[in-house]
Amino acid sequence: MECSSDESSELSDTDIDDYAEKAYTDLKSGKLVARFGADRFRCPFCPGKKKQDYRYNELLQHAIGVGASNRAAKVKANHQALASHLKTDHADAAGSLPPRQAVALINPPKPVQDQELFVWPWMGILANVPVEQTQRGGAIVMQQLAGYKPIRFNAVHSPDGEYTGFAIVRFNKDWIGFKDALGFHNTYKSHHLGKTDWEASKSDKYMFAWLAKEEDYKADDPVGKFLSENGDLKTVAELQQEMSRKTDTLITSLTSQISAKSKYLMELECKCNQMDLALQRAMEDNDSLDQRYNEEMRKMQSTAREHSLKIFHETDQLRKQLDEKENDIKRRSKQLSEIVAQTDMERRKLENERKKNDGQNDSLNMARIEQEKANEGVRSLVEKHKKEKEAALNKILLLEKQLDEKHQLELDIQQLRGKLEVVKHMEGEGVDVKKRTEELNKDLQDRIDAMEDLEELNQALIIKERMTNDELQDAKKELISGLVDLLGPRSNIGIRRMGQVDEKPFIEACKPKYGAEADTKALEFCSMWQDNLRDANWHPFKIVTRGEKSEQIIDKGDEKLVGLKEELGEEVYKAVTTALVEMNEYNASGSYVVSELWNNKESRKASMGEVVEHILKQWKAKRKR
Repeated sequence: MECSSDESSELSDTDIDDYAEKAYTDLKSGKLVARFGADRFRCPFCPGKKKQDYRYNELLQHAIGVGASNRAAKVKANHQALASHLKTDHADAAGSLPPRQAVALINPPKPVQDQELFVWPWMGILANVPVEQTQRGGAIVMQQLAGYKPIRFNAVHSPDGEYTGFAIVRFNKDWIGFKDALGFHNTYKSHHLGKTDWEASKSDKYMFAWLAKEEDYKADDPVGKFLSENGDLKTVAELQQEMSRKTDTLITSLTSQISAKSKYLMELECKCNQMDLALQRAMEDNDSLDQRYNEEMRKMQSTAREHSLKIFHETDQLRKQLDEKENDIKRRSKQLSEIVAQTDMERRKLENERKKNDGQNDSLNMARIEQEKANEGVRSLVEKHKKEKEAALNKILLLEKQLDEKHQLELDIQQLRGKLEVVKHMEGEGVDVKKRTEELNKDLQDRIDAMEDLEELNQALIIKERMTNDELQDAKKELISGLVDLLGPRSNIGIRRMGQVDEKPFIEACKPKYGAEADTKALEFCSMWQDNLRDANWHPFKIVTRGEKSEQIIDKGDEKLVGLKEELGEEVYKAVTTALVEMNEYNASGSYVVSELWNNKESRKASMGEVVEHILKQWKAKRKR
């Protein structure tokens, strides 16, 4: 909303009331119109607002809020006058409350005496209520009293649980409920069924009823006890003051909220006006830019036409010069043709080299990707192998423990059998041989059962240990196969083919004898001796005993080995005997080469811990790169 001129002309606070009276006179006389229909109103002092139509309650809240805000004095006076006009001259349009409730709130029912004490919440007392009518929450009685809108029925019982014949009906806590309670009281009183009639007759033929008051509340009987536990004594004046106080508090709170929201609305309207103004200026700037753009385009088109004519003129001159130079170019083109032929050959050669390099780069990238995948697979395989090895060690320790327990049980059984034999020979020496024999037999049987159970568990664990060992060997094979491409000959940890003959000594031994054919002859000799190692019928070993231990060693007197040493020398002999020892140790029955993890630095078999540590170091180093 644009800031109107009404707000610019300020009034002093002392003149607000006079100006409000003048505005109220204009509204009442019809000079200013606020109502345009049965439930359609407008604020005559805010013509620029986006929302024009209000309901009665909405416009009244608007007028009260602006009148109580910190706006300009003239604006406050106008809206105060509008609020007075709506309350005084258009109260018939109030729609916030039903008519019956609005009347009840404005004019609460007056009792005979203003200081008379009633039980609140409003309650009615019923006497001589048949016990069958108290069932299902007093549904029959509640239906009979439906015209007075009771909200709850309670039968009154004595402390020992016996029904007293009295019942309590409750009404709403507001003035409407009080009016219904008075109607209930007066109806029964008019039919001579009130409290005084009941006290006079004490008849149980009819049902009597009256409104609960102070004497009922203070009575020393079950009814008085129920009333004191579920209500309080209050006068109508006290309740009216309390409700007025709550209403004033609510009005104050709502007025404060309306004021705050009105102020916020004004701020939003001002911001909206500022945005509209900024948008209008932006549109004006845009129009100005469009005009300047069109002028620049016209200038550019004129310049382009002039430039085109100039270019046409210069083109004619250049065409003449080109004709002159054409002959010169033809002459030179012959010379260039020969150079171009050579250049094409070099270009094709460079293109082939470039394609070859691109193919090598692609291969290297694919190799790098596959290397990373293999690294990840090896790492997971190493971790799995490590866990399986730990599980196998734990099972071996458990087997050793169970073996000790088995030995102890066997020892106990032998001792018990010995004791049993001793007891059998003690008959006649004052010992109850039969009883002692039964005890020893029972103990012996328990030990035998325990040993059998332990034997069954031991067998199960042995089977499990063998399965675990097989899994461990399979995992080791997978680890070796995964590490073949990752571990080089220069790394601390590598893969050694146990039982494979080393070719280098053969090559060195053949060079002096065979010259240019040394490599071919060395391969032939190496292949022949590898076949000899696979021959199951050739076993150049002998058994020697050292102390209590027997072991197999190379038989240096074997004819084949002696002939090899004489023909090719000591180094070739060592290479073959080393391969023999390795094959005998790692695969004596199969006689084929076995891959094994090897510590290249110390020339020995590598432990799984060393392999895992080495691979993790390599993997971390590659990740940092």
